[in-house]
Amino acid sequence: MLKRNYINNPHPVFTPPKGNKNRPTFIRYAMKMAQEIDVAKGILHYTIQPIDPKTGLYLHRERQLNKHRASAMRAMVQAMLYHFNLTSKIVQASVEQLSDECGLSTISPAGNKSITRASRLITQFMEPMGFLKCEKKWDPILGNYMPKIIILTPLFFMLFEVSNIKLQNARSQQLGWINKQLVERGLKKISLKEAQKKGRDNRIRGILKYRESRYTFLKKRRKAKKMFFLEEKIAKQKILQFLVKEYSLPELVKMGAEGLKNKINVEYYYLKKLVTSPYPDIP
Repeated sequence: MLKRNYINNPHPVFTPPKGNKNRPTFIRYAMKMAQEIDVAKGILHYTIQPIDPKTGLYLHRERQLNKHRASAMRAMVQAMLYHFNLTSKIVQASVEQLSDECGLSTISPAGNKSITRASRLITQFMEPMGFLKCEKKWDPILGNYMPKIIILTPLFFMLFEVSNIKLQNARSQQLGWINKQLVERGLKKISLKEAQKKGRDNRIRGILKYRESRYTFLKKRRKAKKMFFLEEKIAKQKILQFLVKEYSLPELVKMGAEGLKNKINVEYYYLKKLVTSPYPDIP
């Protein structure tokens, strides 16, 4: 019997997002080094004993990655470097975005997305090995944990022979550029620690803003589905009732019967669009 190929994409490759931004010199250098040196092999994989980040206990593992996880790691390292913020040490992308850009996400016949391959690589291997740390923050809007904040450690850069000294020098240079911009704007210089905290806070705010807008969108879409699944005539009657409450009498008179009819059709079309449109991913 033939062995079933259970991997959707056996050769994942990182593809930068649209509007490919110019990355700092150090990031370009690190990405080049990570292409030239096989990050899925090397001495660190044989000398580090992984630790469960939750319990602090050592984990048993095979010393060599299987070929599918190795190929996923090569792509993931490139993606993480591309989105890496030097001052905050944070990867400015969610696991879902990294998974999508590496071709690791899958879509089921029912249309559900899975990022399990990328998520397991991070939580079951890269984090226990000490290549990165994951922080989880509570989302007060949705009442659950927001996407993980990924922080790269010096060990991550040692995978492709970039020393901690080079990393710290690059961070200092980046801070110098940030402070130059601040001084030109008449603002006070900040320390590396302050820049790191600011970068982390900005990442959390960005996630919360995205989740809030996504929550609002999904809430609207749920209401739109209820309305859209009614008969068209009944749905348009409900839209009319809403418009009568929304607009004042002078505004309705000015709009006229034809204008009101057009407004109803526009709102109905919007409902249809809302029901069928997916919410865009994190940029």
